[in-house]
Amino acid sequence: MEIRWHDKDPETGEKRYLCADRFAGKWSFKFKHQKRGEWTKGLQPTLEMWEYILDGLKRRYQRREGVDDRDIEQVEKIIKNLPKPREID
Repeated sequence: MEIRWHDKDPETGEKRYLCADRFAGKWSFKFKHQKRGEWTKGLQPTLEMWEYILDGLKRRYQRREGVDDRDIEQVEKIIKNLPKPREID
């Protein structure tokens, strides 16, 4: 399964293309800065990226596009186990 989208690179502010792949139950993320450029593997996903993936899975689930309950539960568990940012007083 593959989910693609774009956002702004937090370091440069430029448009960045993102791709999340799930193969054999494991997720991997990659990015590129140009639409027809080479993918750079090994991107560490943020909470915002995982939330985007979860939203995409839920939309695909409703349309019966090869997503089942286990896929959604897996990403929800990953989000739940992510370290929470600490608030600074």
